[in-house]
Amino acid sequence: MKDAYLAYVMDQKVGKDIVIFTLTCLSANKVCLLLRKLGHKAVTVNGQMSQSKRLGSLARFRQRDANILVATDVASRGLDIPSVDLVINYDLPMNPKDYIHRVGRTARAGKGGRAISFITQYDVEEVQKIETLIGKKLQQYSQPGSHSDIEASVLAIQ
Repeated sequence: MKDAYLAYVMDQKVGKDIVIFTLTCLSANKVCLLLRKLGHKAVTVNGQMSQSKRLGSLARFRQRDANILVATDVASRGLDIPSVDLVINYDLPMNPKDYIHRVGRTARAGKGGRAISFITQYDVEEVQKIETLIGKKLQQYSQPGSHSDIEASVLAIQ
C-alpha cells in the first residue's frame, strides 16, 4: 500500500523538490523506478553506488534536472542539498536520531518545510521513540480512502 500512498502524495506535490528516504538500497532503487514509470523526474543516491554516480545524481537534483531524490541514510547527513520542500520517510529509520537528520534536509536557512512518514502498525514503537526525542507528538492523518493498516504521519518543521 505504501506505493499507492506515495503515488497519491507525489501527484499532490508535482514540481516540488522532494527527498524520499528508504531503509535499504534495494528499496531506494525500486521507489525511484516506480516514480520514473509514473512520469516523475527522480534520481537515487545509496551506498551501493560509486561515489561518482552519487555525485552525478546529486548534481542532477541540485540543477533541477530531477526534482525527486530517493535515498538511503547516506544522504541524511553532511550533504548540502538546498531548497527541499518535502521529506518523505517511505521507511522509518532504525535510529530516532536519523529521523532528525532526515527531516533536517528541509526547512533550511529559515525556510519552511514538511516531513511525511508512512507508518504501519509495526512502526508504533519507533514513532514513540521519535516523538520522545523531538519532544512533539507527530500529527496523524489518513489519506482519502485509506485503509487502517497504513497511515501517514505529518510533522511540519518550523
